[in-house]
Amino acid sequence: MPDITSANLSPRDVLTRYHRAMLDKSADDLADLYTADAVHEFPFLGFPGMPERYQGREEIRAGYRAAWGASPAQPQKIHDVFVHESIDPEVITVEQVVVGTVTTTGQAFSFPGLLVLRVRNGLIVHVRDYMDGLRVAHTMDRLAAVVASLGASRTEAQKP
Repeated sequence: MPDITSANLSPRDVLTRYHRAMLDKSADDLADLYTADAVHEFPFLGFPGMPERYQGREEIRAGYRAAWGASPAQPQKIHDVFVHESIDPEVITVEQVVVGTVTTTGQAFSFPGLLVLRVRNGLIVHVRDYMDGLRVAHTMDRLAAVVASLGASRTEAQKP
């Protein structure tokens, strides 16, 4: 359940908590930053099994719990964070680079991304999460699965 004092949080405060939840891989802490009916979208190409969006706090919680639980990626730092204010006080755009290690291989990773957050009354109502899904898939040695799924999608689209 979200903290009652969340109404006092600014979008930047929410971003700080969002980053902490990412570094901790805490789906509960992340989901608790959202309204019950929030939307979290992934507009760019992801990788197999990744949805285009999560609808609602509990779907966000379940989706991140599954994704982070299955991922050998361990984020250690988020840097080059640039926050761009909007004329809309609810919206901030965030450039960031998530750095860490793939625990199964020891390989370091660095994933650039862009977040567009809409925060109302201290809770996230909408996120557009532009991450480099191909770089993530490559680092996780899942690029072949992405290519295969693209081929399957193309074949499905061509059926009469």
